[in-house]
Amino acid sequence: MISMPLLLSSSASSLPLPRPIIETRNLQLCYGTTPAIRGVSLSIQEKVVTAFIGPSGCGKSTLLRCFNRMNDLIDNVQIEGECLIGGENIYSREIDVIELRKRVGMVFQRSNPFPKSIFENIAYGCRLQGLKDRGDLYGIVERSLRGAALWDEVKDRLHESALSLSGGQQQRLCIARAIAIKPEIILMDEPASALDPIATARVEELILELKRDYTIVIVTHNMQQATRISDYTAFFYLGELVEYNETNRIFTNPEIKRTEDYVTGRFG
Repeated sequence: MISMPLLLSSSASSLPLPRPIIETRNLQLCYGTTPAIRGVSLSIQEKVVTAFIGPSGCGKSTLLRCFNRMNDLIDNVQIEGECLIGGENIYSREIDVIELRKRVGMVFQRSNPFPKSIFENIAYGCRLQGLKDRGDLYGIVERSLRGAALWDEVKDRLHESALSLSGGQQQRLCIARAIAIKPEIILMDEPASALDPIATARVEELILELKRDYTIVIVTHNMQQATRISDYTAFFYLGELVEYNETNRIFTNPEIKRTEDYVTGRFG
């Protein structure tokens, strides 16, 4: 049995539910004949932080990559079911994958700045979209770096190599690069796992600020991090969605015994 979140109280039950920005319906994915996601159905509302938790190999990152079709880049992947962004099935033949990835940005586990200047790291995606005016580009770079809480630290170093930044600064630069093209959704695959506690705290503070403007889905092995930054939490085990609910309920009053065993450290 999968436990799903109650998004409205009974007193508000007559009001229509907002349409989810991300929705999966019986989504299944196999690497060859090996199943990685087993019939996952869930709905994610906009402008909240949703955390995916579970032991290694449970399908968290694979599901995250479904939301911008990054799994297309892996050979011998088979996908069934539906994955909808804004009500559109992103696996339909009519979907332009390049346009999809403009709407759904991604930040990876390890920071991956381009071997270019700080300025060009942010401006690169905008240039690919045909924006050439340097004044416009500068405005986007400043806005994005401010949005990533990095502007004050690098405003006098914009033409230095991005590789000269610290690990935490590089990760925030990658977040700035992701928001430069104004996506609707930001996917984060363990964005703080390689950072020290101070840099991790800065990234977490940034996530809480960004959710005012973006829908954020984060994969994390750090359950304390999930409790600090997420509004909803989905627990996965062996490719299945076990329980999905408000984060506070998942960690203090889970409905499924396996969820309780995981969040209390009995396994995983």
